[in-house]
Amino acid sequence: MLLFPGLSFLIIIILAVLPAAILMRYIYRQDKVEKEPRKLLIHVTICGVLAAFVSMILESLGQFLLGLTRIDPDSPLYTILLAFLVVAVVEEGSKYFLMHLRVWKNPAFNFRFDAIVYAVFASLGFAAMENIMYVLGFGLSVVLARALLSIPAHMSFAVVFGVFYGRARGCENRGQHGAAVANHLLGFLLAVFFHGFYDSCAMIGTSFSMILFALFMVVIYVTIFFVVRSEARTDQPV
Repeated sequence: MLLFPGLSFLIIIILAVLPAAILMRYIYRQDKVEKEPRKLLIHVTICGVLAAFVSMILESLGQFLLGLTRIDPDSPLYTILLAFLVVAVVEEGSKYFLMHLRVWKNPAFNFRFDAIVYAVFASLGFAAMENIMYVLGFGLSVVLARALLSIPAHMSFAVVFGVFYGRARGCENRGQHGAAVANHLLGFLLAVFFHGFYDSCAMIGTSFSMILFALFMVVIYVTIFFVVRSEARTDQPV
């Protein structure tokens, strides 16, 4: 029996949220030209938290619809379709749709790197909420694995989207509406692809898929941190 159950619950929440908070701080510090308003970043983070709940509903619906196809749920094909068309599309779509409503026309969105900041804060708000639910459901045993894998992965997908989202904003400001849509769509599709690949490898669980998973994580971690530094260093107005 826990002597201080309220305190234990608080510690669990802190440990669940801490990895996301550390990465948020890292991205915030990389924004060298003009820091984003903290109130706006809180709102964007809340958008990510709300997206976690929206995703639960939509993923249940998507899984139900996938079940109507009569594809064997134990087959790799089912797992891949679930990972790409349900989990990745729903989670990336929910995060960035809600974020887009809050930031696209905001005057604070005036530099290209801002898009990466917004996307990462929304994504890590999502990941933090997801982490809380996992920790409450499975205990502290999942904290380390999710801190090293899932939460940084969410940040990585967000950076990919943010790179193109910032360019889309610049195109929109210059009246290049077709280019804006193309950049927006490309960023989303790439984020979905990387997210789907990550989940497929983890969910299939064979020796080969886990080797691919490990290689993917190493490559994307190195690449994303290089991209973040490069984008911060070459930041420019949109």
